[in-house]
Amino acid sequence: MTHASTSSTPSADPGTAHETAVYTHGHHESVLRSHSWRTAANSAAYLLPALSAGLDVLDVGCGPGTITADLAALVAPGRVTAVDAAEGVLANARAVSAERGLENVRFAVADVHALDFPDDSFDVVHAHQVLQHVGDPVQALREMRRVCRPGGVVAARDSDYGAFAWYPERPVLDGWLDLYHRVARANGGEPDAGRRLFAWARQAGFTDVTTTAGTWCFATPEERAWWSGLWADRTTGSGYADLAVAGGHATAAELAGIADAWREWGTREDAWFMVPHGEILCRVS
Repeated sequence: MTHASTSSTPSADPGTAHETAVYTHGHHESVLRSHSWRTAANSAAYLLPALSAGLDVLDVGCGPGTITADLAALVAPGRVTAVDAAEGVLANARAVSAERGLENVRFAVADVHALDFPDDSFDVVHAHQVLQHVGDPVQALREMRRVCRPGGVVAARDSDYGAFAWYPERPVLDGWLDLYHRVARANGGEPDAGRRLFAWARQAGFTDVTTTAGTWCFATPEERAWWSGLWADRTTGSGYADLAVAGGHATAAELAGIADAWREWGTREDAWFMVPHGEILCRVS
């Protein structure tokens, strides 16, 4: 992306929005390690009461497919169509569904800004941690609404980096958060998406929107080691690290220092980390 790191929230005007934003994290092993931990229970609990057997679901930005597989089990014999902009990661998603013996999932490459499905194709359209990475989240929600049948629901959940909280406080981790904001925005995304979901939904034309918030919390020794380790690895080895250096936001040495700070934080017995999320459940009329 060419716009400055201080750019504002992506515009709702399709004529000015950057619809080709690139996924900031890439699909490094440390990223897939994180995504494969996600389940419908820990990442889509707000949606579960709206699900029932026989519904047709579109899972946008399915990644390695662990949430997809849970959704497919819940709505069978209904079908789940799982799409992602990155063709390579769909192999992981197919493998997860195959391991679970699911026969009601199909996969395709798709751009959420222009979904290749007819109007009114699905009962539920779901996106987890997608809108923070796209160039035009309002257009994405319009497309999700278009392919959702009347009476169905469009559901989205996104983290809000600006509201992350942790203890013990570390100046280097404050620097990490500032760096992540700069890299993500320079790449066309909005890392503080959680707080914006309701506004984006209204701009997309939804009038019946239920808003909630959910959190992940990492505090046990195992959770701290996992969370700090994956962010240490992301900071030096993922697509995010490449973008940080290529964009002039940080040097490789600075990234290594941040990774060391993550690992040191993870060894603290009193360490605690909270990731808040905004959630929207939009009824289609």
